[in-house]
Amino acid sequence: MSDATFRDGNVADATEPPRSSWPLYEVFLRSKRGLNHVHVGSLHAADAQMALHHARDLYTRRNEGVSIWVVKAADITASSPEEKDPFFAPSGDKVYRHPTFYEIPDSVPHI
Repeated sequence: MSDATFRDGNVADATEPPRSSWPLYEVFLRSKRGLNHVHVGSLHAADAQMALHHARDLYTRRNEGVSIWVVKAADITASSPEEKDPFFAPSGDKVYRHPTFYEIPDSVPHI
């Protein structure tokens, strides 16, 4: 089998695994007007550095981003929507966390 040449000039030899077997990365972008990172998509890459460069090329074409996070999808642990009631139930008995139990002085702005 012969080597394949990609548009960027890189050459892939036949011994490399196919791109579809590369790890999946989740991409989070912080926009110029935003304060937090928002999930914008996913991509496959050989390593984190490649994922970061591909994420920049794919998701910031119009200069809308100021920061990008890439995270291996396999490294993300999430709660299940089906388990929301039992998972979040312990927070229901912590009424002291609600601001109704605190007196806020009038001299404290923006609360």
